[in-house]
Amino acid sequence: MATYKRQRYLLMTTDPVHIGTGGYRLGRVDLSIVREPGTRVPKIPGTSLHGAVRSYAAQLYETPEAAGQNQDQVQSPDLNPVCYTFGYIKKQGNGNQVAAYSGVVSICDAHVLLFPVHSMVGPVWVSTVERLKDAGIQVANVPQNWQTDQALLTWSRSKPLNVGWLMVGIAKGQASLTVPANWQSDQRWQTIASRIVLVHENLFSHIVNSNLEVRTSVSINPQTGAAEEGALFTYEAIPRATFLTTEVILDDYRDGSNGRPFPKDKTDKGKPLPGGEWKCPLDVVRAGFRLMEWLGVGGMGTRGFGRVAVVGDPVEEHFCAAGHNGQGGES
Repeated sequence: MATYKRQRYLLMTTDPVHIGTGGYRLGRVDLSIVREPGTRVPKIPGTSLHGAVRSYAAQLYETPEAAGQNQDQVQSPDLNPVCYTFGYIKKQGNGNQVAAYSGVVSICDAHVLLFPVHSMVGPVWVSTVERLKDAGIQVANVPQNWQTDQALLTWSRSKPLNVGWLMVGIAKGQASLTVPANWQSDQRWQTIASRIVLVHENLFSHIVNSNLEVRTSVSINPQTGAAEEGALFTYEAIPRATFLTTEVILDDYRDGSNGRPFPKDKTDKGKPLPGGEWKCPLDVVRAGFRLMEWLGVGGMGTRGFGRVAVVGDPVEEHFCAAGHNGQGGES
């Protein structure tokens, strides 16, 4: 019988993150980053997360060949937890036949939840009521007559506050957030919990896009080791300390079949598996996410970009046969 589960991750960038659009364009910067079409808010595409997580899980399991475009070098892909989790394509026999299976997990886009900006009271993290609720965070004490040019704070203040370049008034009252237990004990969340600024959705995109990190670099001539003439370019990135949320969906349609490669407590070379036993495909994904805090995702990795940390533990929901969702904790 198939197994359906959903895990929601809370992520925090520990370095700027640059997920490029794949080319140059005229405008604010030369190398722009991926954005949502409707809101123009930057994001980390699920394809970028999927590729990085698979590669890191394959390295942990000591089968780097399981992370390529095909898995011809993997001896028994059905017994490899990375191939089982993310799928595989392998030629058989004389190469005229191909065995292929889809993966059992889907990794969704990571959306900006809390965006850091400077203010007269120090750094604050900007979000909206809608984004917090979509992430499973309950928001209380939201005034009904909340004006568009006002912000709602999680601490007490009555004077206007600048959010980057934008000065906003302060709505009456103080917002109260109820965060999933899997996240609220993490020190990184506790640090910002009392410094959150809520604005209306129509302001959020302007604040985010006006406060992205923009850097200038120059191409280096490999023969001379000096800067290339006229090769100056700019690029933007999601800044450090941005909080994002993403979801991982498990559709284990092969659950219960013969040769299911779980649990695993050793690598393919017989060494202890770093980070502990893999009991199911979601553990493979989690292991890859944990290594992303060291090795990063996206471009400009050699320039100090890309590292993303997991905050707390993912919040898990089970799909029940009765037709409703059952929420649980860590799997």
